[in-house]
Amino acid sequence: MLGELLFARGDRHVTAEMLYGEAVEANIQLSLATVYNTLNQFTQAGLLRRIGPDGSRSFFDTNTSVHPHFYLVGEDVLIDVPERLIVAQMPEALPGHEISRLDIIIHICRKPADI
Repeated sequence: MLGELLFARGDRHVTAEMLYGEAVEANIQLSLATVYNTLNQFTQAGLLRRIGPDGSRSFFDTNTSVHPHFYLVGEDVLIDVPERLIVAQMPEALPGHEISRLDIIIHICRKPADI
């Protein structure tokens, strides 16, 4: 049931609390811990991608492809960057290591209103 709630709306970013709220609205009786466990299992299975833009909260992305995000500071919203990003130069991995993924999160905030 959680999988249906999660994947039926196309690509999106959800937190455990958001998905739990949707489950409650759909009269699905479960605990928040069950939602966390399910999201973690889906992530381990490669069905979701976990993104922690500020280190205190995790979003789960149904689009597991490599793509950059905007994080709206103060609004706690994560959205996909609509245009393709080009990285001109990647750093070399440490000796004995290889780069496995590049995650780019661009933190943005609303401009103050002109007075």
